[in-house]
Amino acid sequence: MQALRSQLIPQWSSDVRLEGKTAIVTGANVGIGKETAKDLAGRGARVILACRDMARGEQAVRDIMREVKGAKVVARHLDLADTKSICLFAENIYNNEKTLHFLINNAGVAMCPFATTVDGYEMQFGVNHLGHFFLTFLLLDLLKHSAPSRVINLSSLAHTMGKIQFDDLSGDRAYHPVRAYAQSKLANVLFTSELAKRTEALGVMAYSVDPGIVNTEIMRHLGRPLVAITKTIGFLMKTPAEGAYTSIYCTVTPESQLLTGGYYKDCSGAESSRAGQDDGTALKLWAVSCHMLGIRWR
Repeated sequence: MQALRSQLIPQWSSDVRLEGKTAIVTGANVGIGKETAKDLAGRGARVILACRDMARGEQAVRDIMREVKGAKVVARHLDLADTKSICLFAENIYNNEKTLHFLINNAGVAMCPFATTVDGYEMQFGVNHLGHFFLTFLLLDLLKHSAPSRVINLSSLAHTMGKIQFDDLSGDRAYHPVRAYAQSKLANVLFTSELAKRTEALGVMAYSVDPGIVNTEIMRHLGRPLVAITKTIGFLMKTPAEGAYTSIYCTVTPESQLLTGGYYKDCSGAESSRAGQDDGTALKLWAVSCHMLGIRWR
């Protein structure tokens, strides 16, 4: 079993240090986000854990400080389902941080029953795409000031099943949790592609990441049959630490070895779906997202 697992889940390591660098990891109180934050802290970076649940965020800080000697980590409140919270988080960052080198948009909700954000957006599109889109917009000046810098957006293999339903982004007509999740993950890929075109000349690179099939809390909304399946093949699923490898790879690998706007999995470049490479859809999604949020981002 272990031999099979080692073939399916490649191991990766790097000794790159990040002293003097600052990173934000959203959803860093648990799972892939927490493991990403711990790894970056272990490399000497100052890491801000952006968490909706501050009690769990503070516990994650204590855990990391216990496991990583001299870790420079803090938790800050961020609810990606609330644009006011996103604004307050960004204001806090500008008031307290001089630089920002890595923005890792890791947080997400998956396959949940229909719900809406505080601002009335369908929850999965609102949190997974619009929340991170808005956060990146607000923090872009600090990323530019700190260049070279990077934005890393966590997508998923599920993006290959996605289609952007421009005529029903609210999910009012025919909501399906899996379809909505796939749409939001495709949006992550398209956002990354369009962002890269607009920010490369500014020294801000962007990468989208497929972490693989990871055994984390994001699976909590799966139905009972799927839960049973995941338990059966659990040994073949990545641990949260293994799921963090590609995010870390895109953080520490020299820029010359990466392609901005690219899609990465298993610590190497990969090809996204045909829909993920549709420049016209990416541009339209950008414009629609700006309109929904009431922002102008040229």
